[in-house]
Amino acid sequence: MTTITVPITKELASFIDGELKAGTSDSKAHLVRYALGRLQEERALARLQEAEMDIKEGHVYKGDLKKLFKQF
Repeated sequence: MTTITVPITKELASFIDGELKAGTSDSKAHLVRYALGRLQEERALARLQEAEMDIKEGHVYKGDLKKLFKQF
């Protein structure tokens, strides 16, 4: 596992401390890993929703992948 150092605002530090005191996380590192995991999930969901909208709007390519790739 890689370790990074990130400066945060006093408000974020206070929020983290509050979460630790409330027992919602085992450690600061665990809380940050959890938050980053949620951000990954949120972005993946957004990409899926964009893809669904593209399909609904007809922005879909069909056919031979090699031929389609040559168009770009």
